[in-house]
Amino acid sequence: MRYKEAGVDIESGNRLVELIKPLAHTAMTTGVVTELGGFSGLFSPPWREFRDPLLVACTDGVGTKLKVAFMADRHDTVGIDLVAMSVNDLITVGALPLFFLDYFACGKLEVEKAYEVIKGVVQGCREAGCALLGGETAEMPSFYPLGEYDLAGFAVGMVDRREFLDGSSIEEGDRVLGLASSGLHSNGYSLARKVVFEVEGLSIYDTFPWGKGVVQELLEPTLIYVKPLRGLKEGGVTLKGLAHVTGGGLWENPKRILPPHVTMELDPRRWEIPPIFSYLQEKGDVPWGEMYRTFNMGLGMVMVVPSDEVAKALRILEVKGCKAWEVGEIVEGEREVKIWGVSHLR
Repeated sequence: MRYKEAGVDIESGNRLVELIKPLAHTAMTTGVVTELGGFSGLFSPPWREFRDPLLVACTDGVGTKLKVAFMADRHDTVGIDLVAMSVNDLITVGALPLFFLDYFACGKLEVEKAYEVIKGVVQGCREAGCALLGGETAEMPSFYPLGEYDLAGFAVGMVDRREFLDGSSIEEGDRVLGLASSGLHSNGYSLARKVVFEVEGLSIYDTFPWGKGVVQELLEPTLIYVKPLRGLKEGGVTLKGLAHVTGGGLWENPKRILPPHVTMELDPRRWEIPPIFSYLQEKGDVPWGEMYRTFNMGLGMVMVVPSDEVAKALRILEVKGCKAWEVGEIVEGEREVKIWGVSHLR
């Protein structure tokens, strides 16, 4: 027998690598030393730009949003999500993303489908200003259902120790800004899919009441916040803390950056909540506390700034094309998040 008869096609894997190489060149940065396709990737960090550099690393996946991609047979956006989920975590400490690596695993490698996924990864890397330094394609027969795959991503960046953001300077009187999400991003899809496809019985080809197709809404890629936040830094805004709103929603994620004895108070009346969230809440009869614990509710990132820098920060974000609002403030209290009009389910 040959390896191909057991379900692993080495030639298909080689073909995919050759197709990816030109793509990866479009996400090349000055630090890249090696070509794609080797056993490892080499990168020369911009040491001279940092006085006391710290390396920062993150890893994440796309979760069950992939199930929607399988249903729609559309694979060009989930790669963007993969990059976004890692680099948005990376920048919360003030880091500059340097490079990204991906892991693509499937039961049987379909080269064209995998190529579409990697195209999205490359697009995400370009948006984040980092290089696609390498990756892994794993073909594992009988491990994954036919036509399905899984993704994991790994991002590495750098931050100067003196500019490292840990939230320790956050104090009473500071203000909270919220950066708009593009919708669900890549969280809560097990609940969202249950409501949309099981409770409501919609198909991937149906349209939501607000006029957006199910596939367009559910596969809207996660926004990448690297460039807007670099704009704030270059504009001299004092960033005291950043929180990427992912699993755990607005209850759990902002709490990670709070020092003891302060509370973050958020007012949902101050920002636009996309209609997908109200739809899921109503059709699934989901308690509002559960909604805020599961989804981003329209805020993909929250940040804490001094009260006298709110206007400047909002102006810069507007110039960078990032919709944002002043959504709350820091008050005396325990290390927790309070959301106006919403009870925290425990």
